[in-house]
Amino acid sequence: MSGRWSGTRKPASVRAATYGPPTVFVRQMQDGCEVDCVLLVRLAERRGGGDGAEYAQLVLGDRTGSVPAVVWDRVPEVLRLARPGRPVHVTGRYGGSPRQLAIHSLHPPAPGSWREEDLRDGPPRTAGQMERDLRALVATVREPHLAALLDRFFGEGSDAWERYCSAPAAKTYHQAYRHGLLEHSLTVAQAVSAVSAIFPGIDRDVAVAGALLHDIGKLEAYAADHARIELTDAGRLQGEISLGYYAVRRAIEEAEGFPPRLAEALLHIILAHHGSLEHGSPVAPCTREATLVHFIDNLGGRLGSFDRLEKALGEGERWSPFDRALGATAYFPRAEEPPAEAAA
Repeated sequence: MSGRWSGTRKPASVRAATYGPPTVFVRQMQDGCEVDCVLLVRLAERRGGGDGAEYAQLVLGDRTGSVPAVVWDRVPEVLRLARPGRPVHVTGRYGGSPRQLAIHSLHPPAPGSWREEDLRDGPPRTAGQMERDLRALVATVREPHLAALLDRFFGEGSDAWERYCSAPAAKTYHQAYRHGLLEHSLTVAQAVSAVSAIFPGIDRDVAVAGALLHDIGKLEAYAADHARIELTDAGRLQGEISLGYYAVRRAIEEAEGFPPRLAEALLHIILAHHGSLEHGSPVAPCTREATLVHFIDNLGGRLGSFDRLEKALGEGERWSPFDRALGATAYFPRAEEPPAEAAA
């Protein structure tokens, strides 16, 4: 789908001098609607068409979702303006199959015409609430060596905590936004804590500690800069599981008198949490605790994919496109409108 582009035309409406919501959020876009709003650039790449013509492939978004866009004209200038992590003011038309935005104009937004909170994706809970929930959960870990280890990583003011609190959980598939790692690890640990009370034979303290630390290697494996999340050199060369294993093992070795049995149990959770060699774990889960963390972690990631897909749906849509993470399309039933008489 092609679209005209202008890099010099001023916005049709300058209402930009005062803060306000965009004219339309991504989730509100309907087939055929005209779009005139500020969106965040999440992806900007130069592509070549089958006939040799180049074009700019963009992904633009706000806090409600993302929309692909294609620009065929003045590609170098478009890519100079549309940098991942930057807001841009766009006008265009939404629609087609698959749904995308045909851009008519793209230019820097006027000062004061957009709000950060309207554009950035994020968790439904605030970082402050999640921090309070995490600290309340950590306080329930009674084994003193595990409690001390968790304090080393999650103690207020520690370098690891500051990075853990703001880091993303993934590059694409689930919780790929600021505070995503905190959200994902906390929900996994809360679920692990609840399930531990149901099935016999599980060491709850080991399982909860392992759940909180299972993705700690992502602090070194990912680099996040606004909307762009990339693997670091260490993440590409060593992998997040290896990086997490060595980070926790170093901390254990530096702790005085840490019991070898606890160390083995905790490190096994980190090494095995992907579940199998084909999915990146050097070992398969061999303990109750590692098995529990693996399955809850997998569940959390898959449910996080539903959140991602739902944000990308157009208004009134119920089915997502095929998703690689789920291996299927996702269905989102809508509540039926009550009959007019009942509503009255």
